[in-house]
Amino acid sequence: MAPSGLTRKLAAILSADVVGYSRLMHADEAGTVRRVQEYKGAMSELIRQHRGRVVDSPGDNLLAEFASVVDAVQCAVAVQKGFQDRNAALPEDRRMQFRIGINLGDVIEEGEQIFGDGVNIAARLEGLAEPGGICISASAYEQIEDKLPIHCEYLGEHVVKNISKPIRAYRARMQWEGKDGEKVVAAGGRPGWDRRMTIVLAISLLLVLAIVVGGYFTLRPAPSPPEKADPKKMAHPLPDKPSIAVLPFVNMSEDVKQDFFSDGMTEEIITALSKVSQSL
Repeated sequence: MAPSGLTRKLAAILSADVVGYSRLMHADEAGTVRRVQEYKGAMSELIRQHRGRVVDSPGDNLLAEFASVVDAVQCAVAVQKGFQDRNAALPEDRRMQFRIGINLGDVIEEGEQIFGDGVNIAARLEGLAEPGGICISASAYEQIEDKLPIHCEYLGEHVVKNISKPIRAYRARMQWEGKDGEKVVAAGGRPGWDRRMTIVLAISLLLVLAIVVGGYFTLRPAPSPPEKADPKKMAHPLPDKPSIAVLPFVNMSEDVKQDFFSDGMTEEIITALSKVSQSL
């Protein structure tokens, strides 16, 4: 039971921070602070539009809560899409990317602040996200699985700091049309390449292979018909003089030991005939 003055509730928590904030601060402190405030101002406006509220916003971090996971994820996608468009118009050294983590969990509410593992898990998911990407917990994924056109890639279980049990994480990916009509993915802003595109490519390759193989068997020259055997070419020429063939004798008895006698008779006759003069 929560202590007196504290209340518990179930909330969708969004945690975001800037990728490479220390590096950006080292390169340009004043410019980085100004850009962070601009980006967080734009994010705060989108959070309000999606029926959420900003809980805290220290440094490069921003913490927000929503009553609905669907609203939280839709807001995160809108944020990453807006920042992608904003960064595209800026030089590379001035671009700023955020990572976003979303969790559905039980939190303690004290005034305007929220605390507990529900908040901590959202912060750890944020660390698992790609630059410009969105990472959500299993509890949040179950709420949007059949409600949003978002492909979520399971990242497995992760042991994270200050959380007793491993957390199951998903990388949220969503496609939209970029400025030039190209497909872009919310998680990381990479070219859209999902399972459906892989299947289409595989089918296309199979069709091309079938066409090539079919064309080979259709266009290759027909094999020559087999040549008929000519008895005249196969016949052995007969010698000029008569020939004598000696066939082996067969042992007609049941005694196998007499085989040597039959073989001996055959050899003796052949030997005797070989001594006959060819002039006869």
